[in-house]
Amino acid sequence: MKPSPQPSGFPSIQLRRPIERRAFLKGVGVAMALPFLDAMTPAFGKTKASPRRFVGMCHSLGFYSSAIIPTEAGRDYKTPLYLQGCKDLRSDLTIISGTSHPDVGSGHASESSFLTAAPHAGKASYRNSISLDQVLAEKLGGDTRYSSLAMTTASNGISFTPSGAMIPAEKSPSRLFGMLFTDSSPEEQAQMTRHLQQGRSIMDLVRDDAKRLGRELGAGDREKLDDYFTTIRDVEQRLAMRQDWVKIPKPHPDAKAPKDVTNSADISARTRLMLDVMALALQADSVRVQTLLMSGQNSKPPIRGVEEGHHPLSHHGQNPNKIAQLELVEKELIDAWAGFVRRLKAIPEGDGTLLDRTVVLLGSNLGNANSHDVKNLPILLCGGGFKHGQHLAFDPVNNERLPNLYVSIQQLMGVESDRFASSKGTLRGLEVRA
Repeated sequence: MKPSPQPSGFPSIQLRRPIERRAFLKGVGVAMALPFLDAMTPAFGKTKASPRRFVGMCHSLGFYSSAIIPTEAGRDYKTPLYLQGCKDLRSDLTIISGTSHPDVGSGHASESSFLTAAPHAGKASYRNSISLDQVLAEKLGGDTRYSSLAMTTASNGISFTPSGAMIPAEKSPSRLFGMLFTDSSPEEQAQMTRHLQQGRSIMDLVRDDAKRLGRELGAGDREKLDDYFTTIRDVEQRLAMRQDWVKIPKPHPDAKAPKDVTNSADISARTRLMLDVMALALQADSVRVQTLLMSGQNSKPPIRGVEEGHHPLSHHGQNPNKIAQLELVEKELIDAWAGFVRRLKAIPEGDGTLLDRTVVLLGSNLGNANSHDVKNLPILLCGGGFKHGQHLAFDPVNNERLPNLYVSIQQLMGVESDRFASSKGTLRGLEVRA
């Protein structure tokens, strides 16, 4: 994983005379590859105030609804099965049901839209957009070693740049620990500094050539090239910030480096380990914005009573035996999440705790994995300064817009905006503590 996304390819655009597919922007002694255009087609620092933080998690196989969503709305709800083991967190938790992203669609492909709300996932016309975490990183990430970090137990992630490019996600807790807490040698620091300086000079040198090219392109290509330049400028800023951090010693927590879980089917152990390192990163103030994608496998997890793979169990076909096994798997994931929340709650910070300043969002892109339904998404919201202890139950037929929650989170975190993607305001019923 890298602390900032690199420019990525864009959808294809048309000149009278097509440019070569492998065309480059050139400077003095350097060359940078262009994004894919239609024209290529033939005819650690501390702040004085206690900072705010955000952790967004998505479980891509959903959660069995009746085991995580209460029947009752309001504050007097009966605790559902998955939350039986974390009643101590009830006052720190808001359960949200009856929400979804308008027009996202497309089952498993919708995971890429969980934090972006970009419509039509999986279709040829799909173009992703900036994820909530990256909006927050622009506000919160300037004073830490990493402005944001994306993690995964699979291969993909749920963090996306303003141009909709996926930010590479780290799947190894041990590598993440090294990035955060292992100092580089003087030789490695010098090499990293050279690379950063080179990266910045390349961007400067090719800019004039890029502007000349822009004058030859059609309107559609110019828009895509503008997106590309925006990404380049973002990388420039992040490279400059990263260079300042190269020689600053990393924190040394009172914890040993973790050993990765080699069994890819053991999603609960892999999730717990990653969450342990993520909590350390927040405590050390090395990063303030993090995401985690959790994804089950086809192979059988090492959980007593489970005889099938997590993914096949999520497509249970209402078979009671499969549902019982699925509940065992998903309960383990909820317990891992609860352990993470408890850890943040146990760390004093300012007049409260680390959890008081950290919004922890757990949900899924699927409301029902058995049918690939993207309505009625299960959402758990903890910490950050909201008034918790309730179940906000919205209409299961005419869902509330999940981006309304994202607007509420933005505003709590100090982002002066009343919109996010398809939002129509803030989330009704969700209030901030006085």
